[in-house]
Amino acid sequence: MNKMLLEVNNLKLYFRTKKGPVQAVDDVSFKLERGKTLAVVGESGCGKTSLSKAILRLLPRNIMEYSGEIILDGEDIMKYPEDRFRREIRWKKIAMVPQAAMNSLNPVLRILDQIIEPLLIHNRDMNRDQGLARVKEMFRIVGLPEDFLYRYPFELSGGMRQRATIAMALVTNPELVILDEPSSALDLLTQANLMNVLKRIKHEFGTTFILITHDIGTASELADEIAVMYAGEMVEKCHAEYFYTDARHPYSRKLMSSVPTLREDKELVFIPGQPPSLINPPTGCRFAERCDKRFAKCSEHPPTFDLEHDQQVQCWLYTDREEVKHA
Repeated sequence: MNKMLLEVNNLKLYFRTKKGPVQAVDDVSFKLERGKTLAVVGESGCGKTSLSKAILRLLPRNIMEYSGEIILDGEDIMKYPEDRFRREIRWKKIAMVPQAAMNSLNPVLRILDQIIEPLLIHNRDMNRDQGLARVKEMFRIVGLPEDFLYRYPFELSGGMRQRATIAMALVTNPELVILDEPSSALDLLTQANLMNVLKRIKHEFGTTFILITHDIGTASELADEIAVMYAGEMVEKCHAEYFYTDARHPYSRKLMSSVPTLREDKELVFIPGQPPSLINPPTGCRFAERCDKRFAKCSEHPPTFDLEHDQQVQCWLYTDREEVKHA
């Protein structure tokens, strides 16, 4: 079995608007091993959700450019025609828990009918009784009673509906599950319980996750690797243990400085200014206007540098370091 489940190379997703092209995902590349979790963090509007939709090919009509490679299990699924992608990939090999998932359930259909539908569609040889047994198993895994299957979404709390959507994503046994802000709009206790469910699924079943979140604390609960997005670009990627102790990109360090901790009394730092427009982003480093490390070279667009511990950073500060290998 191929250890590397997903490889994304030079992925671009631009939207056409009246004001010009929106460069939502701009030349993003990364790899994800089977059974690992990659947390994609960054401010709102940096392209995190667009990245997830590009991987799953959930695209609106105003696409200007959609290019690059998305290699799943050694095959470039970008080359698949839409009907094959829908039949073999979407929801079968790659599933997604969308943002505000607890509000995405159909209010006039029972929970069972909504969860069993993708399972029966993608498994034509499975009858309804077999599908029902599988759905009940998923409910047990996410910690919901079986009788909730026969209820309507409005009869469940927000946390319960969120667990139901996670069961819906897992029911077809996909190789990759994308979680887009799974704990948003939930209270802290419900968030903690939900993260415990995801951790149990990860460890018991070896599920591979991409976790989209703006909450660095939430990312620390589940992530093996952290990827930082800023203005449509992936500016840093590294193992979680090194990110939380030694983030390298100035933007990553600013993010960490804005997070309160329990074990030390530190002054919280905010990031001045706001992210650049994705319609007409700067030609050089996109973080330069907000960066206190800015120097002349930042007027040019930085390449990605490989540092020690498999850290990858898109920043000119590391161009002269001995351990750097130009990527």
